[in-house]
Amino acid sequence: MKYKSVFDIIGPIMIGPSSSHTAGAARIGKVARSLFRRQPSWVNVHLFGSFAKTYKGHGTDVAIIGGILDFDTDDERIIDSIKIAEQQNMNIQFFEEEAVTDHPNTVRIHMGDERSEMELVGISIGGGTIEIIELNGFELKLSGEHPAILVEHTDRFGCIANVANLLAKHELNIGHMEVSRKEVGKKALMIIEVDENIDDEILAELEKLPNILAVTKIVD
Repeated sequence: MKYKSVFDIIGPIMIGPSSSHTAGAARIGKVARSLFRRQPSWVNVHLFGSFAKTYKGHGTDVAIIGGILDFDTDDERIIDSIKIAEQQNMNIQFFEEEAVTDHPNTVRIHMGDERSEMELVGISIGGGTIEIIELNGFELKLSGEHPAILVEHTDRFGCIANVANLLAKHELNIGHMEVSRKEVGKKALMIIEVDENIDDEILAELEKLPNILAVTKIVD
């Protein structure tokens, strides 16, 4: 992992004690909240590796729930986030998993409500830097560092070009883009990081394109 500056190593302004176990965990929770678009009524948190061994001492548990409550890494309410979530009738469970993962700081968050549910896998790389590596069974690489959109679509010819052309029409530069699919011709997922936030009007245009199922924005 290459760091761009000393601040990537020191980590962000945060509630301690650890940039990887606390700030990174909070950021993973916050991205999960953004992807789900609302606060869930239940959350199952599966912790792997170092996360599973040290999550209580390093505050990984309260950090993840704080992120899901949409608290920033420096929000003092993170300390009491589990209590706050339970007061808001959120059902929370933590699971210490023994399976070996590619990265020691790995968490799988499964959450939902009466309308829908979502599952993602995130890793905390260090210095508060994270990656979301799986979403609802789709492999991806999402840093959370830049504004991004996730486009669920049917795997059809021309769909990716249509999305890229619409963004180009609005002079939005794509910094990173990848596509994941489970089966040819079935549901697929585009992950597009851009240089600036995307207006809701553009999202509405994207949703009207052929074979687009849903568009979700992640704000930097």
